[in-house]
Amino acid sequence: MAGLELLFSCCGDSISCPQDAVVCFVHWEVVKSGYKCLGSGDEARSSDKKSELLPSDWSSNKAEYALRYASDQGDVQLLLKALLVDSALVFNLMNRSTQQSSDVIVNLNRHVDAAHLGTFDRVFKDAGGLAAALRAGLLPSRDKRTQAEQSERTPRRDDVDDDPLRVPDRHPRHAAHPHWPEPTAPPPFSVGGADLDPLGSPSGGGMIADPLRMGYPRSGFHPSGGIPDILPPGAVPPGARFDPFGPVGRHRPGPDPDHMPPPGYDDMFM
Repeated sequence: MAGLELLFSCCGDSISCPQDAVVCFVHWEVVKSGYKCLGSGDEARSSDKKSELLPSDWSSNKAEYALRYASDQGDVQLLLKALLVDSALVFNLMNRSTQQSSDVIVNLNRHVDAAHLGTFDRVFKDAGGLAAALRAGLLPSRDKRTQAEQSERTPRRDDVDDDPLRVPDRHPRHAAHPHWPEPTAPPPFSVGGADLDPLGSPSGGGMIADPLRMGYPRSGFHPSGGIPDILPPGAVPPGARFDPFGPVGRHRPGPDPDHMPPPGYDDMFM
């Protein structure tokens, strides 16, 4: 709490209620985070200047407080507001550059002894707990602020997808296709190596079975000429893949079981 006692002594005449003491405490925590106070109110004034002290009119309104801050480099500005609600003081801190805000509620009866407002050693109850609550819920740490500023300055790459719920593209624009080398080990250690290529190669392999392209001798049958009683001529385009779905002879070897009527089909009493 180094420096808070000196600030409290400088502002002693303006502290007349518990909320004044808490605002003074929060102001010093903001200053310790690397900011200087510019003045009171929402809008900038010609009399603004960076200072670790509170402006002269900071406690003119005991129900609502507004203070403006700027970082040491001046690239980040904050607006601190405090609103009195019953026995609590609601703080809101907004970063005017990113429009991000944080809130914290301070119970006045828990953290301030109203009977000793003029005595620094006794005015605050559990000052360490109050400071920890402000740093955790209201004040951005230097590490988080630095990361946020760097993320704003770094342009986002279009090819980086940071959505964990998005289904990845099957064909990424910049992804290199894997190269599967042909197995060079001698048999029998190269067994199955050709199956890495689903379309196969002139030497064999592949995982797509086509009876008409298996390399076995055929009897001159070609589906583009049609199949009697099954497909008319021209039903299969030339060169198209065709999987036979029945005997490829000119006549069926016997009756089709699917065409036989069930036993007793003409018995009306069944």
